[in-house]
Amino acid sequence: MNFHKDQSRTSRISFYLPPLLIALFSFSLLYLYPPQTLKNQTLTLTPTPDTPRHNYIVRFVDYRPAADHRIYLESSLGAKGWAWIERRNPAAAFPTDFGLVSIEDSVLIEEFGKLGRVKDVSIDSSYSRSLFVDEDRGRGGDFKVEKRPGKMFTSMSWEEGGFYSGISNLTINWGRKLFMQRSQVTSLFGAEKLWAKGYTGAKVKMAIFDTGIRANHPHFRNIKERTNWTNEDTLNDNLGHGTFVAGVIAGEDGECLGFAPDTEIYAFRVFTDAQVWELTANNIIMVSAIGNDGPLYGTLNNPADQSDVIGVGGIDYSDHIASFSSRGMSTWEIPHGYGRVKPDVVAYGRDIMGSKISTGCKSLSGTSVASPVVAGVVCLLTSIISEGIRKDILNPASMKQALVEGAAKLSGPNMYEQGAGRLDLLESYEILKSYQPRASIFPSILDYTDCPYSWPFCRQPLYAGAMPVIYNATILNGMGVIGYVEDSPTWQPFDEVGNLLSVHFTYSDVIWPWTGFLALHMQIKDEGAQFSGLIEGNVTVRVYSPSPNGEKAPRRSTCVLWLKLRVVPTPPRSKRILWDQYHSIKYPPGYIPRDSLDVRNDILDWHGDHLHTNFHIMFNMLRDAGYFVETLGSPLTCFDSARYGTLLMVDLEDEYFVEEIEKLRDDVLNRGLGLVMFADWYNVDTMVKMRFFDDNTRSWWTPVTGGANIPAINDLLAPFGIAFGDKILNGDFSIDDEPSHYASGTNIVKFPRGGYLHSFQLQDSSESGATQNILQASGMTKVDSSVLGLVEVGEGRIVVYGDSNCLDSSHMVTNCYWLLKKILDFTSRNIKDPVLFSDSAKKDSPLHEDDNQLPSRRTDVNFSTYSAVVGKELICRSDSRFEVWGTKGYGFRVMGRNRKLPGYPTVDLGVDLNMTTDSSGFGWGKLTEKEGNLSATIIRKKFNKTMDFLGLLNSDELDMPMLVASQWLLPVFVTGTVFLLFLSFWRMRQKRRRRRKGSASGRLANLL
Repeated sequence: MNFHKDQSRTSRISFYLPPLLIALFSFSLLYLYPPQTLKNQTLTLTPTPDTPRHNYIVRFVDYRPAADHRIYLESSLGAKGWAWIERRNPAAAFPTDFGLVSIEDSVLIEEFGKLGRVKDVSIDSSYSRSLFVDEDRGRGGDFKVEKRPGKMFTSMSWEEGGFYSGISNLTINWGRKLFMQRSQVTSLFGAEKLWAKGYTGAKVKMAIFDTGIRANHPHFRNIKERTNWTNEDTLNDNLGHGTFVAGVIAGEDGECLGFAPDTEIYAFRVFTDAQVWELTANNIIMVSAIGNDGPLYGTLNNPADQSDVIGVGGIDYSDHIASFSSRGMSTWEIPHGYGRVKPDVVAYGRDIMGSKISTGCKSLSGTSVASPVVAGVVCLLTSIISEGIRKDILNPASMKQALVEGAAKLSGPNMYEQGAGRLDLLESYEILKSYQPRASIFPSILDYTDCPYSWPFCRQPLYAGAMPVIYNATILNGMGVIGYVEDSPTWQPFDEVGNLLSVHFTYSDVIWPWTGFLALHMQIKDEGAQFSGLIEGNVTVRVYSPSPNGEKAPRRSTCVLWLKLRVVPTPPRSKRILWDQYHSIKYPPGYIPRDSLDVRNDILDWHGDHLHTNFHIMFNMLRDAGYFVETLGSPLTCFDSARYGTLLMVDLEDEYFVEEIEKLRDDVLNRGLGLVMFADWYNVDTMVKMRFFDDNTRSWWTPVTGGANIPAINDLLAPFGIAFGDKILNGDFSIDDEPSHYASGTNIVKFPRGGYLHSFQLQDSSESGATQNILQASGMTKVDSSVLGLVEVGEGRIVVYGDSNCLDSSHMVTNCYWLLKKILDFTSRNIKDPVLFSDSAKKDSPLHEDDNQLPSRRTDVNFSTYSAVVGKELICRSDSRFEVWGTKGYGFRVMGRNRKLPGYPTVDLGVDLNMTTDSSGFGWGKLTEKEGNLSATIIRKKFNKTMDFLGLLNSDELDMPMLVASQWLLPVFVTGTVFLLFLSFWRMRQKRRRRRKGSASGRLANLL
């Protein structure tokens, strides 16, 4: 479930590392990101108090000289009604991504936001802060900013003023206090109470991987060493970020005190990736910012997303998650499995005071400011352990245990926003002062009744017949750098009802360094198809570590994870949607390009494409609409189509097994499965132009596919006479007065007769290239393009749409949730919207394109390197239902039986339990019962006639141990029987030979 970690690498750096060191990566390192793709650094702007109210800050999508930005605005908007304000400071000579403008007419604000190179527009607010006053002195005015209709807010929000985003659908009307006074961040955590006890970080070593520090800076008393790992010939800090971070940790200036002023500082001037496992394996406690890509989900930066690193998110002084703070879950484990909870903790990250480059203090904001707050706390906590036993007690796992167990859970944010909660210095101190080495599980509770903290689990209850719900927890092993799970984890329900829950486990074979994973695969047994209520119990895991020096016996510890799960009766087929996660290539195996080519600040599609990351808003919408959404992380052969109304396939990049194509054809035509496909752009010429040289890996990077893998999707849809083309279409249109934006979508070039096809005038940018800084409208042609198709085929229904950006919260301009609802009404319940199924849209003749004109695969890319299909074996993995684990899926497997629980009848889940005939006259109830029996009985009859002579097969489902036995028992039985027959035959031949030899010898003796 997690990447394997090479233990042998640790020896390479251990010769120069001290026994216990704390390392801080305050810059978030981006895995596989090229140098030009820099993340937003959130700075608190502190203009003078007399800044006029009609000044606005315009942020652009890329860095350019200020003069270029000004010329672009003048050419786009003219020169009336606004004026560019020149910056009078040394930074004006460098490229920038923002500009200050004076706007006379507020109507122009929206015009600014519509420009392609403009990211957002915010009012230039007056803001001041005093460090030692507790009460507020003043209040700023209310700012009202008109929204641009249908935009999805994805940029950083500023709580201290008005804000307009060119990509927002929020009405922003803030009346917040602009003049605020707060005490220093150290006092907010009660650091002075530990200072009073004499703990100030003495004899604690802190390594800061950042932009460096000046040797004789007056704010620091203990700069031990400075190292330059860059190609610049200096040890000093030319940017100021490293000095600021060091000030938050160990500064002694009265205006910007650090947490642990006696800490020894080792400053590494570096902005590159690191061998994180090597560092933590050598007992280095690493603290890292999770990134400033919020409020988007699935945006954790490396190395903060690693389990052995303390990943830090940001909050404001009102205990609200900072809008800029990246959100979880971790995405390494997708699709086979589920992400872990991150961040680990959150800390104050807005307007934190720290040291300037030379002298004095300043305030900054961002998760790279929150992480030194945590690092300062870690230094202070380290100093409470006496130096003689420090290396035996403190390590990356024990420190994380103290932080997450002592954290205060915030009301409102979910686990992927706050982790364990707000850092609590004094609670962590109480834990550490009496700490004994042990193992634990984080998070230690999964409570479906605790919403919204337990989102997304609490958002959808469990029910029988569903795909397993996977909960991926982290094992923290404070007993040693290496550890093992001693016995298989066990599920211990609190009462008889808990036996309705079946839990299978996957976990780390070796817990190294300091951490491992424990994944729970939870599934309600068929006997619970009508059960409604709560299931509670504990999962117990025993962990041991080899005995350290001076101890005779291994260290052992028992970890407990408490479960409180909500269960409901199995919902009807028409309300169940299956989301295809398997064919989405997970980040970061290769260069998978972004889906919207209008976006310049993200070159990769790196947010996970999961229901609980960049599609989490869509997931919530579907739940609000009454749908139950399950995730398929295995091939299409691994689900029973009789249980689902619709298979939802969005933004998919992988290939398909032949067996998948054949099964999906049968599922749609003969079993009534609905199929919804949202595609994206694919154009080989554009992909070639997106090639770039990465200075980190010293190699050329070329996209391995487009926004979606159209050639593979066309193969999947070929049995239905549907195919997409290779145009890259952009533009706005409306359906039934609903505004829609098409963002780098593709076109439909093949569609069957009798279907309904919708076409719109859109701009074709495929010939202009995807890497241009601006897509000039004059360089494109508007063409009438088919983008939405709906058709009934056999017993099922299919809908295809050429763009997924309207469902993806990453770079959404306008959402199309309204369209998705109408589509699902059709595919799951055969309810036809009169606008979508108008006579004018019906195709009397098929739309046709020769196969040799369809988009083709790239021949210069070894796709098997990135694919879960090409060169791989078709197999149902641990994220599919237990009865098909390790097999090729339904139709390929051996059926078995479940051990029945007393008092709970077994229900055929192929039958739609709660279905009634739709008022429109479509007989779903009849169809579902028929198809349910078909999927549940035909396969059984097939195997019963040929293989049931062992008595292992009947109409029930096997538990996993018996299923595995049934797979090898028959071949062993047959092989053994053949062997015994062969042995008997061989012995008979040997006896005959001896008899013949004996009789021949007798005759010879008589002759003599």
